[in-house]
Amino acid sequence: MSGGKKVIGKNILKKLVVLTLAFALVIPVNLRLVAAEDVLGVKADAAILVDSNSGKILFEKNSNTPLPIASMTKMMSEYLVIDAVHNGKISWDQKVTVSEYAHKISQNTGLSNVPLELGGKYTVKELYEAAAIYSANGATIALAELVGGSEKNFVQLMNDKAKKLKLGEVKFVNATGLVNKDLQGMHPEGTSPSDENIMSAKGVAKLAYYLLNDYPEVLETSSIPKKIFQEGQKYPVRMENWNWMLPGLVFEYQGMDGLKTGSTDSAGFCFTGTAERDGQRYISVVMGADSYNSRFSETAKLMDYGFSNFEKITLVEKGQAVKGNKTVKVIKGKEKEVNVVAKDSLTLAVKRGEGKNYKAQIKLSGKNIDEDGNIIAPIKKNTKVGEIIVKSSNKDDLGFITTSNEKAFDLVVDKDVEKANWFVLTFRAIGSFFGNLWGSIVDGISGLFK
Repeated sequence: MSGGKKVIGKNILKKLVVLTLAFALVIPVNLRLVAAEDVLGVKADAAILVDSNSGKILFEKNSNTPLPIASMTKMMSEYLVIDAVHNGKISWDQKVTVSEYAHKISQNTGLSNVPLELGGKYTVKELYEAAAIYSANGATIALAELVGGSEKNFVQLMNDKAKKLKLGEVKFVNATGLVNKDLQGMHPEGTSPSDENIMSAKGVAKLAYYLLNDYPEVLETSSIPKKIFQEGQKYPVRMENWNWMLPGLVFEYQGMDGLKTGSTDSAGFCFTGTAERDGQRYISVVMGADSYNSRFSETAKLMDYGFSNFEKITLVEKGQAVKGNKTVKVIKGKEKEVNVVAKDSLTLAVKRGEGKNYKAQIKLSGKNIDEDGNIIAPIKKNTKVGEIIVKSSNKDDLGFITTSNEKAFDLVVDKDVEKANWFVLTFRAIGSFFGNLWGSIVDGISGLFK
């Protein structure tokens, strides 16, 4: 028996040795992967830092995993409201009548709200400010019902816009970011009480990127630290921005002027921040931080990394040509060639001293370009005739949120080119014919003396 025990003991020992070796091989690899991804030690489930000018990713941690986004949802609601104003569907001074649904949610003091009267009338601007500054849920629902006709329809608009902007794996089930169970049984039809909005950190950053670039006026509201809702009216409410990194608030951070906080039990504490210094703006997203304060301290960590370690470079100035690609041949035009230039300046943030790793190339395309790469006249100034592609030779480059590893900027013509009349085109054709004929004769004669 004792010999049997020894054999069993030896077998167990061998297995332990094998397991120990296996863990020794596996654990360092996993640790290296984590270290390579999270060089900043960000204490959150997911995070990302992006150059707002170009969409270039500067840091990311678990950025592709879909997670609950809580009230960061309201960035999409804000986008659709501003979009509706820009398209003339609604106006900022338009009065909105509060429905029973919006009224009931607004009376819940356990949620972020400004109380709204049932049947009360408030301007779009008032409700928008309440949603953007104070994350007011009832106000957000009232806006959703105005723009979409119902929250259900508005949610469809949200999902449609997410698809159009290519935000990745996204699920919107309500306009506010609350878990549906908090909507008192009035959650949009077709969704369940346990549903909530889901997106990745990269998707959230991309939404913020488009919001800032399409409608920069969003910062006029998101940067307001404190405001009185319905000041001078019957029921004024003091609103203090939940973004405590704004000037004058608890975690004031230089240059911070947006964008949106969010928190639920499942989402943890989240924050999409944006800050600008000396013309350089960054967007950060922190998801699943473990406390109200830590989402701001982790955001500061990301922003400090951006402002301290990166610099803005300009590859091509607005109205300037890419080196070696100044002109393009024009066919059927009064002029035989035209300059092609950058519609806007090509600026991006890169690690200090690494600007040499980035180059610009042109790619002609579109209805104004023929199969041989010539521009077809007539054409108007600033007409897009292709793209300027930013290429990187840096193997550690994280790419852009809008594309995988390159970024495209609009390439345009710098002046009008009219179509030549039939007389000019005819003589050009004749000249070309005789030029080619003369060239053939010369080539033939040259061949005789070889």
